[in-house]
Amino acid sequence: MLLDYYKLAEQPFGVTPDSRFLYLGPKHREALASLVYGTESNRGFLALIAKPGMGKTSLLYHYLSYLRDKARTAFVFRTDCDSREFIRHLLLDLGIDVAGMDLPAMHDALNRLLTEEMQAGRRFVLVIDEAQNLDEKVLESIRLLSNFETPWTKLMQIVLAGQPQLADRLASPSMAQLRQRVSMVIRIEPFTPDEVNAYIDHRLWIAGCEKPAFLTVGARKLIADHSEGIPRNINNLCFNAMSLACALQRKTIDRDIIRDVIADLDLEPLREKNIVAPKREKKSVRVPPMLLAAAKKQSPSGGWIPKLAITSALLLAAGGLVVNLNHGAGRSSALPDAVGTVSAAPPPVPALQPAPAPVAVLPSAPALDPAPAPVVVSEVSLMPAQEARATVRQATEDVRVAPGQTLYQISLNKLGKYDGKVLEQLRGLNPSLNNPDRIRTGQKIRIPAAAPLSTDGQHAGQQAPNAAPTEAGKP
Repeated sequence: MLLDYYKLAEQPFGVTPDSRFLYLGPKHREALASLVYGTESNRGFLALIAKPGMGKTSLLYHYLSYLRDKARTAFVFRTDCDSREFIRHLLLDLGIDVAGMDLPAMHDALNRLLTEEMQAGRRFVLVIDEAQNLDEKVLESIRLLSNFETPWTKLMQIVLAGQPQLADRLASPSMAQLRQRVSMVIRIEPFTPDEVNAYIDHRLWIAGCEKPAFLTVGARKLIADHSEGIPRNINNLCFNAMSLACALQRKTIDRDIIRDVIADLDLEPLREKNIVAPKREKKSVRVPPMLLAAAKKQSPSGGWIPKLAITSALLLAAGGLVVNLNHGAGRSSALPDAVGTVSAAPPPVPALQPAPAPVAVLPSAPALDPAPAPVVVSEVSLMPAQEARATVRQATEDVRVAPGQTLYQISLNKLGKYDGKVLEQLRGLNPSLNNPDRIRTGQKIRIPAAAPLSTDGQHAGQQAPNAAPTEAGKP
């Protein structure tokens, strides 16, 4: 359906390294020329390094196609292996049966093949793709393959192609001998914005597109910025943009469609965010110095006397508090209602709070009289965090975006206002709200629950009928 809608002969932004779609811009032409020059000059080891998606494999296929009538070639891309498996993959690509061969026998077979190619006057070129995955032992085995040579020339030219991790591997001190043998390091840099436009037009022209102008200038600029000049990213953006425009029956792809595609390809909102629950602070219980000193003085009989003294002191303190509470209850009729509510607090809480004071003055009962006010404060301060979070969760609601509705209209309808503070709250409740000026139909927006207006507030709202038009005029 996509090909018929745009009148294309084939898919222009495929995912396979088709050499017909290879765009030989200035950077790719320079890399290809360096590969050919290094091979014809018998330089031994060459290294081709570029970021993922820059078209290394397509360029290597083009390079091997150039060498088809000039040299015997082998292409190895299975690099997650050991030394024996690597030589096995190499010989299988050359068409040699390796059944029953051990590692020395495979080396002998490779040596015979190299000698035959030299006698026939042909070069032998080994290309290794995804070389950044090679283990150091395998790289050392590949270095030893370069020892197949004569006093006049190398019998094997080797190209190591890989991602920037290959440069890190070659720069390690353990790879010093291999690094010295790499005579040329070839790089492929990302496209410039002009090269991005030329790349898109080239692939559309190969696919049979007669009017590549259906991608507007603004859309192309946005593709160049977001793709970072990497061909694979350009292919993904263009394919999804054409698919979305086809579904919407739109012949022109503008910036709005590219923005929608970028939002659809964004993985950040889909990532799981680990929320760490705050740790509860442990409240330390203060012990009077008199009790600590008594506890340190252990008797030879096992230390039960100090423990008994501490327990008795605590019991006497608790008993004194109960007596004082009962005594205070008799005076509660003369106190205001606010003070009367304090006496209804649970007795265990004040018994634990002022325990240090009575121990110091045990004979005096009035010294044990606790102040009732802190009891209410401790009850309020110890409200569970779960209840507080539940109260916060109940203060929000979800709204589905209606067709043509904007965030400004939703804020006015639900909250009665739209300013910087409201926008900051909406961003906090909706982490995926990257662009407040652009929301999609059916999107779920979480907003703060509007507090009910008091009678005075309603009366003030009736006296100010011009407030809504003033707010609606905001951008």
